[in-house]
Amino acid sequence: MNTFGKNFAVTTFGESHGPAVGAVIDGCPARLALSTADIQPLLDRRRPGASPLTSARSESDTVEILSGVFEGTTTGAPVALLVRNKDVHSEDYEALREKFRPGHADFTYQEKYGCRDHRGGGRSSGRETVGRVAAGAVALKYLATKGIAITGRIVSVHGKTAPQEIEQEILAAKAAGDSVGGIAEIVATGCPAGLGDPVFGKLDAAIAGAMMGIGAVKGVGIGDGFEVAGRFGSANNDPMTKTGFASNHAGGILGGISTGQEIVVRIAVKPTPSIAKVQQTRDIHGNVVAITVGGRHDPCIVPRILPVAEAMLALVLADAALEQEKYR
Repeated sequence: MNTFGKNFAVTTFGESHGPAVGAVIDGCPARLALSTADIQPLLDRRRPGASPLTSARSESDTVEILSGVFEGTTTGAPVALLVRNKDVHSEDYEALREKFRPGHADFTYQEKYGCRDHRGGGRSSGRETVGRVAAGAVALKYLATKGIAITGRIVSVHGKTAPQEIEQEILAAKAAGDSVGGIAEIVATGCPAGLGDPVFGKLDAAIAGAMMGIGAVKGVGIGDGFEVAGRFGSANNDPMTKTGFASNHAGGILGGISTGQEIVVRIAVKPTPSIAKVQQTRDIHGNVVAITVGGRHDPCIVPRILPVAEAMLALVLADAALEQEKYR
């Protein structure tokens, strides 16, 4: 399950401490103007080492286009995107070779495959999202030709909503050897009505699956999300007028199909599981042991998850837009 999408299909590859990470896009329409300049800005927003609020891992995350583009435009052939890992400190993880990190996929990978890459989590690392972001940037370029744009913002971190308080909360957690989570919002504007399919092909189901496919995400809300559970129908319905809708509690999707309004998605992001505090865990022999996780980690994933979530929403909408073209 390393491939996402049907019409705009993206396969990501690579591990946290391998030589490179990246993605291959199969189904990108031909004659789309594309260069590394279209992809790099989104990767720059995701990359580590950019501020004291993020991991100290120093990666330029410079993207290379290996195929599918000729003389500045896509050809219809698979677009291969590569980002080389430059700042790898695998020795930081040697003490974790036989220990399962709490909150990580170490234990479940070992149970499923009978082996695992202990160096930063290998394939389960957040480093895997580099390929998603690179592919998502291409999807964003395609969506722009349809008048669709996607933006993201931090709603809160550990209950704090003001930017200065958010920064202080993250730095305080970092100083304590701990981490914090938060809520992010991603919005698509300019999306036409009619995207998505009924029953098992619902647009909101695809979006929820895409967001939950991001390792740090533990909850997804479309529109007003969980708030709707406490309302009357008369307050939650979006009245229709001659010019459209009077409100957007549904988040731009009804019956699994886009309404033409803004598509609004919120995600709950867990605290980074890699923390310096001493925790109890198990080793591969079944012994209960103490663990403290060294290396370089984000005290809060929320700031760097924004471009990842934007990319995943872009991949869903690009796939849905290409599917809709079949109806015409």
